Amino acid sequence: MSEPIHIENLIPPEALPTRRLLEAIAGHDRICDVATSLSLRSLADKTIDELRDEGVPPGAAKRVACAFELSRRVGVARCEPLGQLRSSREIFDHLHPRLRDLPVEQFLGIYVNGKNRVIRELMISQGILTASLVHPREVFAPAIRLRAAGIILAHNHPSGDPEPSAEDIEVTRRLSAVGELVGIRILDHVVIGDGRYVSFLERGMIEP
Repeated sequence: MSEPIHIENLIPPEALPTRRLLEAIAGHDRICDVATSLSLRSLADKTIDELRDEGVPPGAAKRVACAFELSRRVGVARCEPLGQLRSSREIFDHLHPRLRDLPVEQFLGIYVNGKNRVIRELMISQGILTASLVHPREVFAPAIRLRAAGIILAHNHPSGDPEPSAEDIEVTRRLSAVGELVGIRILDHVVIGDGRYVSFLERGMIEP
């Protein structure tokens, strides 16, 4: 005898509410109770053991954790290598899937040639952004080695608010001053939040 067709099985995933998607992945409705008290991002950050502590059965906890991990990897895979940079928005679109869910700040340098084509993208530091953590040596040594003409700075705010802090402004000012001295300009600094960004260039905080 064939398996009975449930009407919900005919609904495409994009039309299902989040609770039903989670239940379909987990195969257990306890995950819906857990999701009620958490944001989707907080749920995604939970380990298998933490989900089990919330009463989610081991198999269901593993399926949910694997689904979120797969989603993260899809986001990274969509970050195609940058070619020629045309706007701050392109930088945001490129980095946002990778940086948006990080619990700590990552500070990146994107090194470009005279035609704004990307030579290399490097992580300079990880942790709370400070002038002591982001030393000019760490930013400009690769630029000199790569014979870059300019550098685009970028970092994320785990809070989701991309408004630059006083430290962000001071670090950018310091690096821009060094860039003028060595002839490798800081072209922009893009601060990435949750679905939003702030560009120092667009704000007029860096000379075009």
